[in-house]
Amino acid sequence: MKAIVQDRYGAPDVLELREIDQPAPGASDVLVRVHAAAVNARDWHLMRGDPYVARLMDKSTFGRRGPRQPVRGSDFAGVVESVGAGVTRFKPGDRVFGEADGAFAEFVCAPVTSVAHLPAALTFGQAAAFPLAANTALMGLRALEAGQHLLVNGASGGVGTFAVQIAKAYGAEVTAVCSTRNVDLVRELGADHVVDYTTTDFTRATAQYDVLLDLVGNRTLRDLRRPLKPGGTLVLSGGGVSRGGSLIGPVGLIIRGTLLAKLTRRHHIEVLEAVPRADNLRALADLAETGKVVAVVDREYPLAQAAEAIRYLEVDHARAKVVLTL
Repeated sequence: MKAIVQDRYGAPDVLELREIDQPAPGASDVLVRVHAAAVNARDWHLMRGDPYVARLMDKSTFGRRGPRQPVRGSDFAGVVESVGAGVTRFKPGDRVFGEADGAFAEFVCAPVTSVAHLPAALTFGQAAAFPLAANTALMGLRALEAGQHLLVNGASGGVGTFAVQIAKAYGAEVTAVCSTRNVDLVRELGADHVVDYTTTDFTRATAQYDVLLDLVGNRTLRDLRRPLKPGGTLVLSGGGVSRGGSLIGPVGLIIRGTLLAKLTRRHHIEVLEAVPRADNLRALADLAETGKVVAVVDREYPLAQAAEAIRYLEVDHARAKVVLTL
């Protein structure tokens, strides 16, 4: 099968389209013929081995010279080719979407715990945009209640566009932080208020929030806590932009947040760990079926142009999602 493979860390040029062996499903896996796969910031972090400290902290993912899994990609949508002996929920021919390492390929093996039936209302390209980003948004909003005021820093990105919509579906009031070119986009997705960070510093404004979801990682903890109400919740979810290599990057903010969470009583601080879950995918499928959440796809590229797709994500700061088609 054809797949996008890398042997060493580096810029997008390290990615190659190669013929490799087709994976075989284990007892609890499904083998999926991939029709579309989404590009995420996770892909360039793994591609570059960035930040460097991550190679030391997560040796199960990061090898010494390259990622443990040489095939990039994690989000996919496609058709079940075969299933493992212990799988009863899916059968060959089912249209599915989910998350598993090695999705930039003609076939991917995924554990049944991270796969769901594809909503009829979605194309393969739209469905592929959901798993990692929408699941992250869903899990990041667990503390949010109807009627509360949420601020999303990084509202026009892959996770942010889903977070704005999910929060509105929950009945929250949403303030979206983005650049000038994305103001109209986040308004169309339902944001009640928009802060253009090129002209306004949301951490210095007078508005106060019950929950602040930070998806950028470029502000200090003091800045991020300032607009929170007493007892409010700050959710940290990585972030960072590619600058060709960094030592610590957004990991520094995550570490400081983890430490402060044990010391402060004024605010709740949560460091988000978005684990792939089939029940979350099914909940997102329901939101998609009812039209409450849509996937915004900025660009589509053929599989062979995966390097160009990641380069676009890195350099041009793509709006919402970028998708590969097969």
